[in-house]
Amino acid sequence: MPIHDWTIVEAGIYHAFHHSWIAFLSAALNDGLLPPDHYALPEQDVGGYVADVVALHGRSSAPSPSPPTATVMAVAPLASVISQADPARTRKRRSHVAIKHVSGYETFAIIELVSPGNKDNRNGFLVFVQKACDLIERRINLMVVDLFPPGPRDPQGIHAAIWGELAHDDFTPPPDKPLTVVSYEAAFPPKAYLEPRAVGDRLPDMPLFLEPGRHIQVPLEATYQTTWNATPQRWRAAVESR
Repeated sequence: MPIHDWTIVEAGIYHAFHHSWIAFLSAALNDGLLPPDHYALPEQDVGGYVADVVALHGRSSAPSPSPPTATVMAVAPLASVISQADPARTRKRRSHVAIKHVSGYETFAIIELVSPGNKDNRNGFLVFVQKACDLIERRINLMVVDLFPPGPRDPQGIHAAIWGELAHDDFTPPPDKPLTVVSYEAAFPPKAYLEPRAVGDRLPDMPLFLEPGRHIQVPLEATYQTTWNATPQRWRAAVESR
């Protein structure tokens, strides 16, 4: 299914889609994608910050083998753009302080689906970028999906803003691919796996890191399709009108 142009409808319509999408993403992760003793929850508080999808794990003394449906990969994922930060230029890494969920489990990864509200004012945008950098510095892996084009606060896109702050490195997206799908591996130095996209493109499956060097693939395309099918016909017609 092609990525739709969400700029043609009110922000509240995408907000409703966004709300459903994060629920379907969490369900997909819990339906055999994550190993035992790992699970995902939507819209959870993480150290005073409400994240869209939070992936958690416990620390058992004897890890169980992954179920047949869980495919944890130990090879580096492929991506259109792979960047590794220069250790000499990267923001100083914070001492590792585990971010615990109310369940007592530890946060290891977060998925953020950018909404217009993240970019419609300077303060909110800076908070989003700073929080992304803080999470990576705290060894929490991060995936960011931004289906909105660059604006005055992110003229080169959301990844350029995050990577510039985190790695002090520039990034310019392809002019014909202004949308962003990126996964950050919270190693030191951190790595970014980026898939630039445009309206009309299909979403890729993206790596979500369990820890440095180990990841699963997140079915962005399939969950987007499921969410779209559950969207009221009135608003599907409006989004497809252009």
